Amino acid sequence: MRSSLTALAATLLSVAAARLPDYIEYSTVTGYFLQDDAKTNASTFDYTKENFGLISRQYDTDARSDPWNRHSQWQRFESKVNSLNAHSDRHTQYKVIWFGRHGEGFHNVAESYYGTPAWNCYWSLQDGNGTITWADAKLTQNGIDQAKVAHSFWQQKIKEDSIPTPQSFYTSPLTRCMSTAELTFSGLELQHPFVETVKELFREGISGHTCDRRQSKSYIRSAFPEYKIEKGFTEEDELFQPLKAETATDQDIRTKKVLDDVFRNDGKTFISVTSHSGEISSILRVLGHRTFSLNTGAVIPVLVKARTVGGWAPKATAQPYTPISTCASAPPLPTATA
Repeated sequence: MRSSLTALAATLLSVAAARLPDYIEYSTVTGYFLQDDAKTNASTFDYTKENFGLISRQYDTDARSDPWNRHSQWQRFESKVNSLNAHSDRHTQYKVIWFGRHGEGFHNVAESYYGTPAWNCYWSLQDGNGTITWADAKLTQNGIDQAKVAHSFWQQKIKEDSIPTPQSFYTSPLTRCMSTAELTFSGLELQHPFVETVKELFREGISGHTCDRRQSKSYIRSAFPEYKIEKGFTEEDELFQPLKAETATDQDIRTKKVLDDVFRNDGKTFISVTSHSGEISSILRVLGHRTFSLNTGAVIPVLVKARTVGGWAPKATAQPYTPISTCASAPPLPTATA
């Protein structure tokens, strides 16, 4: 009888423990990458000339992991990260996430041509201009070339430095990101198979701009048949609203939600996320990273510490979409392009 009661009590305690709320706190571990350093100028930073920003330095794990000093900086960094995880408590984990911005899209070209004010109030609300289409914008030839530069740089680092390659791959559901990921990673000698997972909430900030309106789930399956699509992904885009935009606060809330999903359900340490300028900016805010803007096609890794904390998360109040400013007709072209 006593053993039965003990077993029942243990079961009840287990159930109660399973129901206790918790949340994840994120922070950026600095001192490993140039992009973490306030002295690094984001506008002139070139990841291909700076080894993805990895700082040349010694680690306290070098004596054990590389006693003969034969390993590359990336190999020694990999050992350091693995050591951080091995010596962390069960509530703490570390991941290295490569954030890649998509290559140049036709919407980027159009905004440069028309100028940002005219783009935001008129042209971004159209599907195109009769010459080019930017709704769910595809890559320009320059954008394709930028993704190929990333491919070549990964290839070089794999061959010369045995860089730890991503073990998991995630992408925004917008075509320019899915294409960039494919051009970047397909054909590389990766340590894990390139299987991209499409995640809704890694998409660009929802602004009412047609370039940020995704296509259907059926289209994605047809255009990228080897990609996985996350569970619960709707057939049509249910987040986009014409003439309305999400607030930065709301974007950060959904960004944390998708990061929580990755950190709770993906046990891999080295991860790739292909996304957008605005969304990567949101991710960096959530991770406590300093502001660091990426040019089209650029890539930066970040060492992330995630700690699961018991209790209710600080309340974040969702906000309704707000109307965007529009123009009744196309504004005149800027003088430089007229």
